[in-house]
Amino acid sequence: QVRLVESGGGLVQPGGSLRLSCAASGSVFSLYTMGWYRQAPGKQRELVADINSGGITRYADSVKGRFTISRDNAKNTVFLQMNSLKPEDTAVYYCNERGTYIDYWGPGTQVTVSS
Repeated sequence: QVRLVESGGGLVQPGGSLRLSCAASGSVFSLYTMGWYRQAPGKQRELVADINSGGITRYADSVKGRFTISRDNAKNTVFLQMNSLKPEDTAVYYCNERGTYIDYWGPGTQVTVSS
C-alpha cells in the first residue's frame, strides 16, 4: 500500500522560507514522477512543481525562481524549498506520486504566509 506523508508546513511571514518534505512508502519511488500541488480556499488544485524519474523539473510560472523541487531516491523523499514566500502562496500543499497506472496523494500540509 502506497503512503505519502507531507511535513514542514506552517505559518511564515512574507519573504520567509519553508521546506516541505514528502516521505513515500510502498512503491518503487525512483520510477515515478513526484509532484507538489496546492489548493487555496475557493480555488482549484494546481500544480506547483514536479520532478520526473530522470530529475527533470517543471514549475508553475507563479513560483519560478522562488521554489525548488528535489528528490532523494535513497530516502524515498521529495522536497519543496520555498523562498520569498508571498501571501498568495497560502494554501494546502499536497504531495503526488504518479505513473502510467498509479496516482497517489498525501493528506496535505497547510502553508500560511501572513504578517
